[in-house]
Amino acid sequence: MEKKITVVGAGQVGGTTALMLAQEELGDVVLVDVVEGLSEGKALDIMEGRPIWGSDVKLIGTADYAATAGSDLVIITSGMARKPGMSREDLIDANKKIVEGVTKEIAKHSPNCIIIMVANPLDTMTYLAKKISGFPKNQVFGQAGILDTARFRTFLAMELKVSVEDIQALVLGGHGDEMVPLISYTTVAGIPITFFLSQEQIQKIAQRTQKAGGEIVALLKTGSAYYSPAAAAVQMAEAILKDKKRILPCSAYLEGEYGLNDIYFGVPVKLGSRGAEQVIEVKLTPEEQEAVKRSAESVRSSIASLKL
Repeated sequence: MEKKITVVGAGQVGGTTALMLAQEELGDVVLVDVVEGLSEGKALDIMEGRPIWGSDVKLIGTADYAATAGSDLVIITSGMARKPGMSREDLIDANKKIVEGVTKEIAKHSPNCIIIMVANPLDTMTYLAKKISGFPKNQVFGQAGILDTARFRTFLAMELKVSVEDIQALVLGGHGDEMVPLISYTTVAGIPITFFLSQEQIQKIAQRTQKAGGEIVALLKTGSAYYSPAAAAVQMAEAILKDKKRILPCSAYLEGEYGLNDIYFGVPVKLGSRGAEQVIEVKLTPEEQEAVKRSAESVRSSIASLKL
């Protein structure tokens, strides 16, 4: 039986996610959006491309959540995108209402599904989805660390003029300007990054990573990144639907790990058919511990603004 995947939000991130899911043949896709005709049009457009890349998965576009019933996996991309000069935190009030409504519908129609949150501010919206859905922690988590790590790896590969495939890295913490690239776990084909670059060069790249989303927003002027966030969400979907047991950085609910409780925070997670199956607790340097603490304080402040 084909897996059923719902993508909520047919904007740039949602539409691109649906496209990539279809290209990877991970399951049948339901694309949902409140804007009349948007999800239907994009679903039909993707369907018409299937003969070209060779895929027989089915896609439908709808505004009716009844069509999402029985989904195995739900990816929530709906919400306002950033504009130039905005931080992710500026989106809290608007996206809180959207995510609340979406989560209620998803929990009603697919009570056993796994939810991947993509809407910003990421860690805060993931926390909100868990509270509204009442789902166990392994079924609700957020996409952020994969994207942040991919950006870090991209900038390192650009600097070193090597393949991105040979860059191994981890970016932890909240999905914001306080995210924490772990230099102690960054290597090139297994060789420590400090062999190739000075601390000053590494820090410059780490800082660009922290501001990478804003860099794209400033260039686009009318929206935010969508190709790379969609690719990250689809990598998570593949790990879950194929039970790959991949270790990937995700925003997971912590209960004591890294000294943190009752918070969604970017950490390495084992992803498989049961969702976030295990949080991997790695040893941090004193500097990294301090950076994680600062990032957690920022996320807690954001969560507190939900006033749940």
